[in-house]
Formats: sequence, structure tokens, C-alpha cells
Amino acid sequence: MIDLQIEPTRISPFIMLDSANGLIELKGKSTPENSIQLYHPVINKIKELFANVQGEIQVNVSLEYFNTSSSKCIFDMLRTLKGMQSSERSVHINWYYEEDDEDMLETGEDYEDILGLPFSYIPIEY
Repeated sequence: MIDLQIEPTRISPFIMLDSANGLIELKGKSTPENSIQLYHPVINKIKELFANVQGEIQVNVSLEYFNTSSSKCIFDMLRTLKGMQSSERSVHINWYYEEDDEDMLETGEDYEDILGLPFSYIPIEY
């Protein structure tokens, strides 16, 4: 059962939260002027919905592009998930990036280094 689904627009990504399956997805482009307005309600929903999830929480991030303010909010979301890890709950990030997009790959690697969460890097072709 999907708990939250936000359809993409030309400036915001598809966002889906499915606590029953321990799944979070971000897909598309993220360039809203006010990223906090978009992401902080999602972060609050994650805290609420995933607080009792046992096992692994899988996060699929497949963003073609995101602006600086979105980057901060995405980092905040991942940091929130890092704080929710426990002996009963783990977090794994699948970081999808265009094969020739070194900036997006490096951003994922930076997040992984800073947060200490396990990332899998998956090259894709758009």
C-alpha cells in the first residue's frame, strides 16, 4: 500500500513512500524555488510512517538533475533515515545516475561518505 505519492511536475520529482514494503522513491528533476516546502513534509511523513518498519528501508534515488536547495533537502532526508537505523532497521540507498554524469555519481559518493549509509551505484541510460 502506497502511503504517499506525489506526481512529478516540470520542476519537482515523483516521490513515493511505501512503508509496508519499506520503500522510498525519488525520480525525475528537482528544481523547485522552495525545496523546503516540498521536502520537509515528506521528511515528516518518513519519520511518521517508517518509525515502526522492521528490516530494510530501500531508497531509490533516480534524479536527472537537482538544484542546490534540493540537494540540501535530499541530504536532510537521508540524514533522517540514517538516524532511524537500529538493530531491527537498516537503510540502503540505490543511487541511479546517467552513465556519463560524473557530477551525479560524485554527489552520491559524497552523501555516502558523509552519512555512512550503504549506497549501490547503478548506471542508467536516459
